Amino acid sequence: MTINLSLTFPVDFLWGVATAAHQVEGGDPPNNWTTWEQTPGHIFQDQRAGKACDWWGGRYEEDFDRAAELNLNALRLSVEWSRIEPTRGKFNSAALDHYNRVIAALRQRGMEPMVTLHHFTDPQWIVDLGGWTNPETVRRYERFARLIMDELGHGVRMWCTINEPMVYATQGYLIGQFPPGQRNLKRAYHVAE
Repeated sequence: MTINLSLTFPVDFLWGVATAAHQVEGGDPPNNWTTWEQTPGHIFQDQRAGKACDWWGGRYEEDFDRAAELNLNALRLSVEWSRIEPTRGKFNSAALDHYNRVIAALRQRGMEPMVTLHHFTDPQWIVDLGGWTNPETVRRYERFARLIMDELGHGVRMWCTINEPMVYATQGYLIGQFPPGQRNLKRAYHVAE
């Protein structure tokens, strides 16, 4: 028996790929994952992101070229809070300029950017203040989100506020496989809340 299927997608359907800043940028920004990686035993064979794909050094252009060659028309990326606000209340305009260049490079290739504001990483200063168990973190995150939307919003129509929030809460606060490596049901619930 032969079955003939024909799939038709809408003209404006988005075909894309996704990345996470910590996994592609490199450069060890001051965040919870950089700290986590530097503690022996947390990562298989003590591997580190290191330079990763060196997007921070400009190699994102090569990846965008490959995506364009595949006729993709969308790419989800994240902005690294710890690059933009490396210390509490101090914002890095060079980092914002970098992300504007990244978004422009996507647009030049006909790709729609989707920007994720939080993809598992927290600035180390947020962690030092209690992370997401501290009620003030929500206010600080809101301030960060408004800044990003003000600074990058002219080139971005699609946003993801927090990538997989339940994965973040369970892996970091219940199972203990992600930073901060806790196993505490009450804290996991509070973070997920």
